[in-house]
Amino acid sequence: MFTSKQRANLKSMASTLKPIGQVGKEGITENLVESFSAALENRELIKVTLLPAAGEDGEDLAANLAELLHAEVVAVIGRKAIFYRRSRKEKIEHIVY
Repeated sequence: MFTSKQRANLKSMASTLKPIGQVGKEGITENLVESFSAALENRELIKVTLLPAAGEDGEDLAANLAELLHAEVVAVIGRKAIFYRRSRKEKIEHIVY
């Protein structure tokens, strides 16, 4: 869990990010989870679009996806979700929040 200050810092970092993918009518698929997990391993912070066609509330969909990704939901703003997971890679610059 993040403090409000940490969450605000991560949200400000994510404000300039473009969504790396979207969850649509197919819902959360195995390929989607693998793709987002690889992105988290490389970037630590990602933004995802949650389309209304996915059928679930944005908050619920983000929580389910975060659980599958072993990540934290930073925020859900409208139909965009921001996720954070610390990378296990040693040779990248880790996010300091």
